[in-house]
Amino acid sequence: MNYEELLASRKDGKLNKTRQPIGDYYRQQIDGKYRSVVDIAPELNTNIKFSEALRKECEQNASLVNQHILHFRPQEEGHDIVRLELEQGQYQPLQHVLNDSPAIVAEPHFIEDFTKQLLETAAYLHEQGVYGVCYSPQTVFLRKGDNAPLLLHVGSHYLSMSEPSQLYHDGMEEFVAPEVMNKGTVDNRCDIYSIGKLLQKIFDQSDMPLELRNVVKRAVSESPEDRFNTPTDMLDSINRKRNTYRSLLTFIIAVAIAGLVIALYFDMMPESTPVEFVKPAPRQATDDLIDDGFSPEELGVTSDGDSLVYLEQKTQEEYQAKAEEIFRKRYTEAADKILSKIYNKERMNASEKNFLSQSESTVDELMKAQQEIGAEASLAPARSQLIATEIIERLTDQKKKAIGGSNSYGIQK
Repeated sequence: MNYEELLASRKDGKLNKTRQPIGDYYRQQIDGKYRSVVDIAPELNTNIKFSEALRKECEQNASLVNQHILHFRPQEEGHDIVRLELEQGQYQPLQHVLNDSPAIVAEPHFIEDFTKQLLETAAYLHEQGVYGVCYSPQTVFLRKGDNAPLLLHVGSHYLSMSEPSQLYHDGMEEFVAPEVMNKGTVDNRCDIYSIGKLLQKIFDQSDMPLELRNVVKRAVSESPEDRFNTPTDMLDSINRKRNTYRSLLTFIIAVAIAGLVIALYFDMMPESTPVEFVKPAPRQATDDLIDDGFSPEELGVTSDGDSLVYLEQKTQEEYQAKAEEIFRKRYTEAADKILSKIYNKERMNASEKNFLSQSESTVDELMKAQQEIGAEASLAPARSQLIATEIIERLTDQKKKAIGGSNSYGIQK
């Protein structure tokens, strides 16, 4: 259990809770391990058509063979499926990634790989005769490590439901094609629209690459006939534009280099210039204004305020760095003592109930120490919590390794 999961256990035990068309996704501790689940919305289970569609999706999900599809196992109570238990792995909704780490959009090749893999997965689903319908930050997941997109929900299974708004609300309807919300045709082009809207959302806070702008503009056309026919067509268009822009950029760079070489060549060529000798003019005597008590301020000459601002900013940065250094040193010592109370052979051999109870009290001590030491070091609470999280995870890993690794604990059920 890492520091983030320990904090979640002090609340309702649900981590990364996110609304899905068919219910709520979250991570929760089950049998001592954190697992990803989707609780089916109770109001949907009363709909017979929805229940039948959900069972059909569960059956087909097991047969989908694609590394970008999340598989799940239904859990039933009586005749109703009340929960989906997702496959194990490290992944989270794109919505949480964009909120916590918006800079991921600017990482090299992220958008290129994300777009390619998402469109290829959509094309695979279309070959199976199903459509995603809603590609939103809530329904698209990212796998930790390689940031590969993962899909959970296939919306076309629920076409028999009379009102699409029963599934798509809380902002998700923005990513569903207009014809779908108006109970129209569901085909390849409704997924093209949804993926285009998702790409627009990703670039809400930054500029969209040139090769995507016109492609996305066409993808989100109100009329289905104006969009791309298939995900493959959309991907091919992106690749063509990307190659064109890269070729153009290469050409511009080549021209610039050639121009620079030519300029240097002519600059190094010897040049004969006629010299005209001119008799210098007699030098005029000037008064030394400073000696006469002249003040530069009389002509509006002032000191450079920007230099003062720069010095103040640099001093502030040095002060912040020193404060963080003090906090790291003191908090590392405090956290080491606190974590040693539970991460030792004697404590790890205790029952799981006692270990979890001790873990909760340990979290309180860690948070209290963070707040006190952070206040003394004059650090902002958000910054001190971020540093504290890094220190706690590092110390936890060290202590786990020191007592034999996470798989050799003797916690009793």
